[in-house]
Amino acid sequence: MADLAAQQGLSPRTFRNKGLHRAEGHPDPISSDSARTLLWDSEQTSAFYAGDPVPALTEADDDEDLLDRHEAAAVLGVTASSWNVYKNTPALAEHAVPVEGVDHWPRRVVRAYKAARPGSGAGGGRRTGSGDMVPRDQILPRIAELLDENPAITLTEVADTLGIAKFPTAQAGLAQVRGRRMADLIEADPGLSPQQAAEQLGYPPITHRGASVIAEAELHARRSHPYLQQIADALADAGVAVPTQVEVRHPKSGHLTAAIKLVAAQTVPALVWDERYGWRTATNRLHPIGKDTGAPPEGAGIRYIGSGIRPEPAELLEALDDESKGSGHPAA
Repeated sequence: MADLAAQQGLSPRTFRNKGLHRAEGHPDPISSDSARTLLWDSEQTSAFYAGDPVPALTEADDDEDLLDRHEAAAVLGVTASSWNVYKNTPALAEHAVPVEGVDHWPRRVVRAYKAARPGSGAGGGRRTGSGDMVPRDQILPRIAELLDENPAITLTEVADTLGIAKFPTAQAGLAQVRGRRMADLIEADPGLSPQQAAEQLGYPPITHRGASVIAEAELHARRSHPYLQQIADALADAGVAVPTQVEVRHPKSGHLTAAIKLVAAQTVPALVWDERYGWRTATNRLHPIGKDTGAPPEGAGIRYIGSGIRPEPAELLEALDDESKGSGHPAA
């Protein structure tokens, strides 16, 4: 949308508010229906704004088509939340293509990953007891694959199949993946209790308690995501932040945090939100959140801005424009 706005000599916010992307005859976005960041085909939009006939898109699937997380999840037959686990496996992660801050994957890569998943044919699976050592970043995706095959899989079976420690690695991984999937069900049907979600998924009763804790934490994070994404989109539309899909983190402290990277022209590299303290500036672009010491971060370059825990975007934009606003300490 920022590119479309620039073609019309408008700011992204003005372009969006005027609804120019919804004008009669305007090309539809090519991003998936569930995508938060809308994307258009440049040939179609260029033709539309030039007053020329808009060329049709190719309908046939191509191996080089770039799929967002919703489209990739549909290819695998899993939810978008489950894809967030799968995408970290090297077979997918090394092929991620960022487009306007949103990761995409070539269709051929997703198809190849699907074909190689356990149970997908010769060579696809790993026999129990194989003892293969799995890199840490592949553990959750592998556990997710094992759960696809057997929701009641035991800690011993996971540990033996993946060649990982039973405690705490297999135990924690199973609880995390089960909890996320329970959260998917509850999010789709808020009337479900965690226990009912676990029963629907076929999880053994002994696993319900640990997975329920994970599910409740996951749901807590998801409830904050719409607000944080609204802030990220507003800052990006105003040209002060890098377009991104916000990742809500739930560290061991139990308090949610998130970060939004700002453009190079800003005097600080990022903004950080903490559900205990609200918004603050950060001094490190690569690791803006930093370690949780139990106390609010303070010092040079750190300024708490906005009133309350969830201020409106306009208030944050005003504070970024005026460095006299805010404080070196969070509000009481």
